[in-house]
Amino acid sequence: MKKVKLGRSDLEVGEISLGCMRINKLSKKDAAEVIENAMDCGVDLFDHADIYGGGESEKVFADAIHMNEDVREKMKLQTKCGIRDGMFDFSKDHILESVEGSLRRLKTDYVDSLLLHRPDALMEPEEVAEAFAELKDSGKVRYFGVSNQNPMQMELLRKYLQDDLIVNQLQLSLVHTPMIDAGFNVNMQNDPAIVRDSNVIEYCRLNDISIQAWSPFQHGMIEGPFIGNDAFPDVNAKLQEIAEKKGVTDSAIAIAWILRHPANIQPVVGTMNKGRMQDIAKASEVELTREEWYELYRAAGNDLP
Repeated sequence: MKKVKLGRSDLEVGEISLGCMRINKLSKKDAAEVIENAMDCGVDLFDHADIYGGGESEKVFADAIHMNEDVREKMKLQTKCGIRDGMFDFSKDHILESVEGSLRRLKTDYVDSLLLHRPDALMEPEEVAEAFAELKDSGKVRYFGVSNQNPMQMELLRKYLQDDLIVNQLQLSLVHTPMIDAGFNVNMQNDPAIVRDSNVIEYCRLNDISIQAWSPFQHGMIEGPFIGNDAFPDVNAKLQEIAEKKGVTDSAIAIAWILRHPANIQPVVGTMNKGRMQDIAKASEVELTREEWYELYRAAGNDLP
């Protein structure tokens, strides 16, 4: 699998990562096989969050692979914090407490990256900066990022932080493209022209912040996959057509479409199916032409101006 560099860090990782939200539903044996299979495919960044499975996902992950120094050196671990029951919390105390819990469950002394999960309207950026500095100085977190934040939210944080933000994790799939749509429809009076994220994709490119695409197979937020879904006949037909031509699966083409974007976006896939992970990983070997990329974009229901 090809490698990408996350932001301005020294983290070089496989260009596809594994999201571990659902790993708590697996047995220890099955979880170990999923992780080992992903690593065999070239995946070496594993994405967690303190809330996944109520914390159980991090624990199942570490127990499944018998976490130790040798295993730890072969992977990059990322976790997120800031979502609590009925609220968001970027307070210093919560960030520090959350990281301690994640380290304990993951059975490691440090995580490679920590992301703030959802924007907190009550955020005090000075507090976040204090928490990040303490975590960095103690060696518990190497790098920091955010998830689901717009440029001005990141600018507010960056005013106080000692270190660069290296990642912004955002929802993106072939059928969820608002961060791309607005760029085609500048100064037009149609719905795709609405800038919903303050031009986050351009901001991240300008500031060397890597975008990680969550739910790359989903439509809506939690509605389900679009691949193989009868509600999306045109895009599925085009995915299948290109997949047959390239000798891969439709899932690989959906990921290759994201990888083709020059922002060097890293998809976070959540499959717990070993065969599907093997199929998806082949996206790293696929080179979509400009024509194929636009054909897929239009087949997903988007009109070019």
